[in-house]
Amino acid sequence: MNGYGGKILLINLTNGAILTEFLGPEFAKQWIGGRGFAAKFLYDAAGKGIDPLGPENAVVIAAGPLSGTFVPAAGRVHFAAKSPETGGYGDSNMGGHLAAEMKYAGFDAIIITGKSQKPSYIFIENGRVEVRSANYLWGRSAIEAEKMLKENLGDEFQIAAIGPAGEKCVSFACISHDFGRQAGRTGIGAIFGSKNIKAIAIRGTKSIPIADMDGMIVKGKEIFAACKNSSELKHWQKYGTPGVTTWVNSAGALPVRNFQTEYLEEGIEDLSAETMRREIVIHNKACFSCPMACGKYSKVNIDGLDFYVEGPEYETIALCGSNCGFTDIKDVAYANWLCDQYGLDTISTGGVIAFAIECFEKGILTKKETNNKELRWGDRETFRYLVEKIIYKNENDFLGNLLAGGVRSASQILGKGSEDFAIHVKGLELSGYGIRHAIGMMGSYITCDVGGHHSRSWAITFDEQVGRGLITGKAERDIYLQHVRPMFDMLGVCRLQWVELELELEHYPQILKTITGIDYSVDDLLKISEKVYNLTRAFWFREVEGFGRKYDTVPGRFLKEPVPTGPTKGKIITEEQISQFLSQYYKLRGWDENGKPTKEKLKELDLDFLIPDLY
Repeated sequence: MNGYGGKILLINLTNGAILTEFLGPEFAKQWIGGRGFAAKFLYDAAGKGIDPLGPENAVVIAAGPLSGTFVPAAGRVHFAAKSPETGGYGDSNMGGHLAAEMKYAGFDAIIITGKSQKPSYIFIENGRVEVRSANYLWGRSAIEAEKMLKENLGDEFQIAAIGPAGEKCVSFACISHDFGRQAGRTGIGAIFGSKNIKAIAIRGTKSIPIADMDGMIVKGKEIFAACKNSSELKHWQKYGTPGVTTWVNSAGALPVRNFQTEYLEEGIEDLSAETMRREIVIHNKACFSCPMACGKYSKVNIDGLDFYVEGPEYETIALCGSNCGFTDIKDVAYANWLCDQYGLDTISTGGVIAFAIECFEKGILTKKETNNKELRWGDRETFRYLVEKIIYKNENDFLGNLLAGGVRSASQILGKGSEDFAIHVKGLELSGYGIRHAIGMMGSYITCDVGGHHSRSWAITFDEQVGRGLITGKAERDIYLQHVRPMFDMLGVCRLQWVELELELEHYPQILKTITGIDYSVDDLLKISEKVYNLTRAFWFREVEGFGRKYDTVPGRFLKEPVPTGPTKGKIITEEQISQFLSQYYKLRGWDENGKPTKEKLKELDLDFLIPDLY
């Protein structure tokens, strides 16, 4: 099949079965790849009502038809599993070089089920697949495990590994790759750990069949030239995602001290991209085939010791930085290093630690629970202490176990009003944008199909353009973004070229045709993206009893506590705004008033197989 590796790899860790299946042309046409493959395979492989940390859960790793080809940033890979933190559909998208290597090994997707009896890693070299002992890697940091595997197998192998957090099944453990890229959100690393899988190592030397090689080269050069000629390219190469930090603060949307406010009055310059570039960045770093090189490799010296880290990205600056009370980019880089070593999602970790500090501040957590440790804002020792509590948790450690489940779980255990400042949607901690005066961004969070994450719909700039408190038009915009942005996840490319370099969408179906020979329009791709979005929504209805409208809401803090400082001072979200937005959103989507896809919508999208599960 042109554009594809052509095979699906199925690994059952319980019985040791390793099988390959050919990828069907019609299936590929219907689901494209990447996120589309991951969502469909997961829905089929993970039966209703399974324990996310049980052997019945599946981890799906999927590349797209553009992955590994002559397209800018064609290095994105998608991970999906039933989330241990939310109980619903979970996925995470990662850059680096793993997706290309999967394709070169001949695989478009890998589906892992069961549980290994002992610590193991999965070895793939072209068609040779083995489950090997990882006893010597168990307990090692994610970064160290990757280094050791490369030393043993060769630098050509691409590695994705978990750290101690994944081994301990911390609900927001991540998967690390390329010494600083992460599949961070929804706890996919914990699923690896629950299956006793430390890592996956892939090497491929095969070619990807291309329908029109000359056409791909011509079109690829045209797209690369468009990126090179963008007026924004040099800025992104120099600063990467931290370049938005001061803008977000000036818009009154930066999370500060557990979202108590959304504006940092003092210290923002010390978290800025300019300060970061000047004081800690060593060089730029790019994912596969990417001209933007937005990754920043940095070094900080803390108490006489040097720490090297890729980052911090904006989300880490926001959640592990200002949200935890830090106003020094060096402290944020150190927090980033801790998370990377232990294999923790920096967004959720920042949310969890900020929640714990506020609980201590309010007397909900006391020195009895913290082993006489005082928890303070902007304190490196507090951050390190809590991270180590989380990853070295044991059955007798109340604090470690409490925080390892995430803020929703912790607030349900603690009570005493902590539920209001447990900052999450559907159990997933929010990423780095305040929403008490940003209706579009609010809608992005509450309708996101993995929980409180911005990746599906980054609507805050639209809020700025048309009026932040305006409801009209926001649902339409969120839906559009929720189809466009996941389209890139299906194709296996990064969305930043479209978002930040203003690359035209029409380029993608055009080069996709040269690679696969299949003629799609942008609208065709967006329709398939809509199909996937309805499938993942159905997953929630199947897995979470009573799921629906009441789950599409914001943390209590945003309803009860007006922003105290900054440009959005006094602003708040109201139940009426949420209700109006959701009614418009559900109607536009073809869902009922409880947010369930109607039978008519499912039939329209060729999702008839979901009707028995939903009705």
